[in-house]
Amino acid sequence: MTTSTIKAGRREWTGLAVLALPALLASLELTVTNLAVPAIGKDLGASSTQLLWIVDIYAFLLSGSLITMGAWGDRIGRRRLLLIGAAAYGLVSVMAAYAPDAGSLIVARALMGMAGATLMPSTLSLATSMFTDARQRAVAIGVIVASVSGGTAIGPLVGGWLLDRFWWGSAFLLAVPVMVVLLALGPWLLPEHRDAGAGRLDLVSALLSLAAVLPVVYGLKQIAADGLTAQSVAAIVVGVALAWVFVRRQRGLADPFVDLRLFRERAFSVAAATLALGIFVLWGSNYAIAQYLQLVHGMSPLEAGLWTAPSAVGVIVGSTLAPRLARMVRPSLVIGVGLGVSAVGYVVLTQTGGLPVLITGAVVVSAGLGPMMALATDMVVGSAPAERAGAAAAISSAAPQLGGALGIALLGSVITATYRAELSTAVVPDDGARDSLGAAVALAHRLPTETAVQLLGTARAAFIDGFHVAAGVSAVLMAAVALLVVTLLRRR
Repeated sequence: MTTSTIKAGRREWTGLAVLALPALLASLELTVTNLAVPAIGKDLGASSTQLLWIVDIYAFLLSGSLITMGAWGDRIGRRRLLLIGAAAYGLVSVMAAYAPDAGSLIVARALMGMAGATLMPSTLSLATSMFTDARQRAVAIGVIVASVSGGTAIGPLVGGWLLDRFWWGSAFLLAVPVMVVLLALGPWLLPEHRDAGAGRLDLVSALLSLAAVLPVVYGLKQIAADGLTAQSVAAIVVGVALAWVFVRRQRGLADPFVDLRLFRERAFSVAAATLALGIFVLWGSNYAIAQYLQLVHGMSPLEAGLWTAPSAVGVIVGSTLAPRLARMVRPSLVIGVGLGVSAVGYVVLTQTGGLPVLITGAVVVSAGLGPMMALATDMVVGSAPAERAGAAAAISSAAPQLGGALGIALLGSVITATYRAELSTAVVPDDGARDSLGAAVALAHRLPTETAVQLLGTARAAFIDGFHVAAGVSAVLMAAVALLVVTLLRRR
């Protein structure tokens, strides 16, 4: 019997339930943290810049550390890395919960990002090692993807309940019981896997991978917040240049961080690119929908979070059904049809005029992208040799992070450009209202009622037009990617 036909038993499926915990926590923690920001600002006296860093530093260090942590797991053992990361994450979460000032909280959040970077690559690579049967592995990856989406769905509910009854630090203490369970059950249920032939960790490559990703993510976030500036472009250029240096170094190493030969495998490279592009449109549209709900419909962040929960359910349904569908037809066709469904969802979003159409379109989009998230992730980690599972899992985690940041920046810029173009010829009480809908809403609170109503009507109509343009761009992109996936992977 070959390794690929060995079926997983009860122990492996119970272990998968343990692996689903950090996946669930990752998205839940981020959602709850966003809800806690106002209370943090009030209690710690944090400035607006400090509040941004409290949220963003986690994403920066998480994105920048993924490649390093995946390579480290291949060398020291993926279970060991997962348990080290879980212990560290629990400890720094306590530090964050009891931070005495904004500066201490920013440091704790940075450490949380680095510790969090150990979780997803270890989770995916362990699942790949535990489930060697292709069908079972696809189901296992689908469960992990659904767990991430589940955290997004229940995050507003859990966060709202905690913040209504306790102080803001309770949002960070959520991680502690999850990590305790992982540390207690992990050594018993999770097998150890490592690359026995791997050499020592190359510190120069580790620093280069961090130095390449951080400026790119920072630049993309600056574009999303402030539009295209010299500073944001310079940051991206520096990051791309360092990424080139990183790639050159990997080609010369006998034991590279990232085995570039993996990208010669068509399934690997196409799946990684599909993940990045799929999350590009998903994060971009989620960012725009959150603004739509709060600035057009006047909802609070908690209310907006509750209205976006159905779209997370769509991802859960799509990602859990995908492995079953892939048993009947080839995975590339399931991914392609799913991307086509998401394109239809974006077409629905181009017609948005009220909440029913908005939520319907968002659910269709997420349900269509769910199969892609599960099956493309499975293709990435399944195409790599067993000894490189950690590095492959890191790539499957890093690609969506970078794609998502790019989606927020570029699709957000499309909306902003459309908004500013339409308001450039409109009569408004103050030029600041032409910059963004948020600025117009803030200005409206200081104006007489009749003037405020007129301003909000004009500004919201311009934002909705920009939203429709971004949705149209996303629809075309998903239709094109669907065609490419089906064509390039037709023999898989």
